[in-house]
Amino acid sequence: MTETTPAAAQRDYRDTVFLPKTDFPMKAGLPQKEPLILAKWLEGNLEGQIRAARLGRDQFILHDGPPYANGDMHIGHALNHILKDMVVRTQTLKGMDAPYIPGWDCHGLPIEWKVEEQYRKKKLNKDEVPVEEFRAECRAYAQHWVDTQREQLKRLGIGGDWDHPYLTMDYEAEATIVRELLKFAANDMLYRGAKPVMWSPVEKTALAEAEIEYEDIVSTQIDVAFEIVESPIPELIGAHAVIWTTTPWTIPVNQALAYGPDVDYVLVEAATQSEVDEGASFRAFLVAEPLLGEFMRRGGFVLHPKVSDPIKGSDLAGTIARHPMHALGGFFARPRPFLPGDFVTTDSGTGLVHMSPDHGEDDFDLCKANGIDPVFAVEGDGKYREDWGWLGGQGSVINPKFNAPDGPICTDLSEAGGLLAASADYKHSYPHSWRSKAKVIYRCTPQWFVPMDRVMTHIEPKTPREKRWENEGGAINPHEEDLCAAPTLRQAAMQAIDETRFVPEKGRNRISSMVKDRPDWVLSRQRAWGVPITLFVDRKTGQYLNDPIVNDRIVAAVKAGGVDAWSDARAQEYIGENYDAADYERIVDILDVWFDSGCTHAFVLESGRWPALVRHDGGTHSADLYLEGSDQHRGWFQSSLLESCGTRGQAPYKAVLTHGFTMDSKGFKMSKSLGNTISPIDLMRDYGADILRLWALSVDFTEDHRIGKEILTGVADQYRKLRNTFRYLLGALEGFTDEERIEDVSKMPELERYMLNQLAHLDQHLREAVDDFDFNSYTRLLTDFCNEDLSAFYFDIRKDRLYCDINLATGVQTAERAAYRTVLDTIFQALVRYAAPVLVFTSEEVWGTRYPDASSVHLLEWPELDVGALIDGELAARWDEARAHREAVTAAIEPLRREKIVRSSLEAKVSMPAVPNLSEQAMAEIAITAAVTYGGEGVTVTPTTDHKCGRCWRHLPEVTEDGNLCNRCETVLKPA
Repeated sequence: MTETTPAAAQRDYRDTVFLPKTDFPMKAGLPQKEPLILAKWLEGNLEGQIRAARLGRDQFILHDGPPYANGDMHIGHALNHILKDMVVRTQTLKGMDAPYIPGWDCHGLPIEWKVEEQYRKKKLNKDEVPVEEFRAECRAYAQHWVDTQREQLKRLGIGGDWDHPYLTMDYEAEATIVRELLKFAANDMLYRGAKPVMWSPVEKTALAEAEIEYEDIVSTQIDVAFEIVESPIPELIGAHAVIWTTTPWTIPVNQALAYGPDVDYVLVEAATQSEVDEGASFRAFLVAEPLLGEFMRRGGFVLHPKVSDPIKGSDLAGTIARHPMHALGGFFARPRPFLPGDFVTTDSGTGLVHMSPDHGEDDFDLCKANGIDPVFAVEGDGKYREDWGWLGGQGSVINPKFNAPDGPICTDLSEAGGLLAASADYKHSYPHSWRSKAKVIYRCTPQWFVPMDRVMTHIEPKTPREKRWENEGGAINPHEEDLCAAPTLRQAAMQAIDETRFVPEKGRNRISSMVKDRPDWVLSRQRAWGVPITLFVDRKTGQYLNDPIVNDRIVAAVKAGGVDAWSDARAQEYIGENYDAADYERIVDILDVWFDSGCTHAFVLESGRWPALVRHDGGTHSADLYLEGSDQHRGWFQSSLLESCGTRGQAPYKAVLTHGFTMDSKGFKMSKSLGNTISPIDLMRDYGADILRLWALSVDFTEDHRIGKEILTGVADQYRKLRNTFRYLLGALEGFTDEERIEDVSKMPELERYMLNQLAHLDQHLREAVDDFDFNSYTRLLTDFCNEDLSAFYFDIRKDRLYCDINLATGVQTAERAAYRTVLDTIFQALVRYAAPVLVFTSEEVWGTRYPDASSVHLLEWPELDVGALIDGELAARWDEARAHREAVTAAIEPLRREKIVRSSLEAKVSMPAVPNLSEQAMAEIAITAAVTYGGEGVTVTPTTDHKCGRCWRHLPEVTEDGNLCNRCETVLKPA
């Protein structure tokens, strides 16, 4: 046995081994580093460079849905803009010209409400301030938050033309909104009518459905008796029809009772136990038979044995009751007719519904059909008008105490003998203003509407080809059935929905169901900060003036002076010498803010103000994509659709992408009251923007998703692994030049060809993910490739070649090492591009570390890979099997490592079944073991008895003693 060389005499070979070196730090320091990178982008006008580089390319236009300019960016803003940025950057990476023009919604109640809050703190009344002064404060408030949010979004790494955003309060934008409104007017697509609309007594204005949110509340429920005074059924006269309601405040405005024609009713005699004990007479009540038990329970009634045979609802026609407060005379003394209502059910209540046409859609429609008009008893602040016969000047009607069992309504009804039951215990969902959080009501007021079902004669009918009917056959001829006639707005919108791509697809059904059954579009709001409804209405005929010359004057004035140009002082100037302004009412209502934002496609995409958005091919002005939260199916998606279909006959978008809402880590909705909100500004300060971006692009954003400290810790770990992948690549490629590149892939080892096969597959899948806007998959594919294919497999196997297959003194390396470095460079060039849309700052840092004098990584295009040549199915199958065997070997070694029988896999000798097409030596290299011997059925591991090479640390039979060199290392270190 050879005598072992003393440790002190052993050669230290560390200086002969290639150790990766890079200035790219393991610790990211994103909160400090990102602002410096951002400043460099802004100083060098990176956005301008990108636009110049993509000029003339095929275009992809994402139209930004404008957020409200009223507060700091919240986590929903962050997610939304990260997704938009991902769309724009991936399309840009594909070589498309994909400009991004950010925008803000600057009018409307959210901003006006905030300014009013400031007034209230100063004990000021908005109505006592000149309206121009109030609007100026709203404009200044909006501009402040535009500037604030702009800086916050830039810090998030969102690229775009931040110096030239669109604002709905720009004079030109306001003029465009006015022009779009006047298009509706010119085409007879506007009318003024009185209908119940959602009304906020707190904000004193009508609200759109998109401004409503539903909350669970507890209301007072009451049963009220209406004495029947006339009926074709004699035994009903003198009995009491019973109604049930959870809005006691509507009883003072009741005008009729509705019954279900197909419902069975019964006449019963009942009294409370106390009435029975006192010897009082039983009273007769008319209720729906299926609801008799509930009625008896609520009122605490004892039922008399006498119950009538069922009375069919349709037999109640001609029955008349009187209001329980009929003694007040006037309005309350009028007869209350029974009317058939197909909306009456026996789900709850009594099967009889009291009708107040002022305060319900069904009520309004049924009463109108029977000649009963609204009476406008409730004022804008929720109080009954002063001259109202019962409770005049009192309210507000949404005040729980006003409706309570001991409140004035129930008290008066009880004293009149009409209140049968009252309890403040009914739990249900109720609409609230999303801004003030106060309850809203249905209130009938004169408003301006766009009709959904009026034929739009100004829109050219679509041909069968355009409607996708050509060559489909079928039993009808579309022309004969008038299916190719000019459409209504509803029809045009439904057709446009059919022609639009929705991601996810369920968005199509959601918006379709809303448009299919929606009422006419309420445009008017009774506020000050917004675009006015610029109409003059003839005081005699009630018709609005439709004169193109007058309209042009109005548009020009708004373009020059903004919304303040619409004033009484200039009325005659606009109306011109052919008319007398005194003969016309100047409308002072403003437009629904959703109409404002619904017009942004006209202002932004069609105006030419942003040349990058002008279609080079002269094609449609429709955007390629609208991207917002799923709540915008009833908001911006829908208002944009209706506005565009009403003026152009088509949707303003080709595709719609929606995302869900961000919940806290427990799945609860975020709210300030719960204290569970998470600020993206704080997250960027603590983690960096790239961590926030990686989170947003890792979750399934199409559904509601979560964020929290533990979740972000996991994302940060995911980021660390990606960063370390780049750090390894940068170190491993130190000094790499094109001279050492191996161009002929076929001459590379199989493992290198397999990794290029894997890269090619990744490239394919990432392209598919981009086309599908599947960014969750995009990010997962990228991280899985880095973690599983590279770090855990390829890098692990080839680090021995990287470190030891080169003579540092001469620079001579093996062909295998050159092939490895060639593949690493190919992978680096691809990965840094793939990662750039996700990790915008880190990818720039990576690129700048390797190429300090190069331009930005964000000017690069998608990697040029010969995917067809790189994909090899047979090769992939062999190496997939080899990887499986490698995992089996690793699992077999692990128990010995835990028991410290071996310290690393390099000390393990493995016996295992043969792997097809792979030699024992190759399998040992793949498994990173001392040796592999084929044979037997399972994997067995024993410690090797071979000595350890002093340079590469492999245990090999040719090494005569620990510290000596193996044959490979001796060959590598030979002088040139």
